[in-house]
Amino acid sequence: MTTSTGETRRRRLADARLYLCTDARRERGDLERFLHAALAGGVDIVQLRDKTLDAADELALQPLVARVAAEYGALVAVNDRADLAELAGAHAFHTGQTDLPVAASRRLLGPNVLLGRSTHSVDQAAVAEADPEVDYFCVGPVWETPTKAGRPPVGVGTVRAVAAANPSTPWFAIGGIDERTVELVVEAGARRVVVVRAITAADDPTRAARRLRAAVTGGSGGAGREGAPGPDITVDRPAGGDQAQR
Repeated sequence: MTTSTGETRRRRLADARLYLCTDARRERGDLERFLHAALAGGVDIVQLRDKTLDAADELALQPLVARVAAEYGALVAVNDRADLAELAGAHAFHTGQTDLPVAASRRLLGPNVLLGRSTHSVDQAAVAEADPEVDYFCVGPVWETPTKAGRPPVGVGTVRAVAAANPSTPWFAIGGIDERTVELVVEAGARRVVVVRAITAADDPTRAARRLRAAVTGGSGGAGREGAPGPDITVDRPAGGDQAQR
């Protein structure tokens, strides 16, 4: 029996543990190098999320993201824009509570694109879990983050409550998660995390990704992803902050 594209993607999603959102790194000019470094460390899903890009520029960068992700067997997600997700051939499309409804996203993108949803409370997580069209959801922000200015953090208690409900839908803790805080969400029951600055601001993205993955999986994380480039790849970091912070 032939396995559908959607089924294959959903299996890969179920196995995913580390989801990275990154800006286009235009100040550094090192997006391709950075993606290799992060994915070599074990990132499973990558999303280009840069509010400074217009639609044309984002679309122009998506083939690069897709090509590098394919080398490591990673999934590619697009945020907010269903048209960009379709044109880019993204594996996943992510929306917030006030964005395009999930049912509309499914009608536009078809059965094979993974649909993700942001949730900010136990009730919203329960709604996402009950929706058969939602393939994964995120819970957060766990801690206050620069890109969600004004949005109160949901706290580790919300992560614990969602985990206690034992959702069958894959879900990720998100917001302020780094090497210092990841253990707290894991202790609360999260088995998947979304990060931004923990990797984008790291001097060594490969090592940062390995450590985060090890914390989530309970493994050593030292080997990174099978087939990854040999040594760790260090990426230069300028004095300024990142555009994509969560």
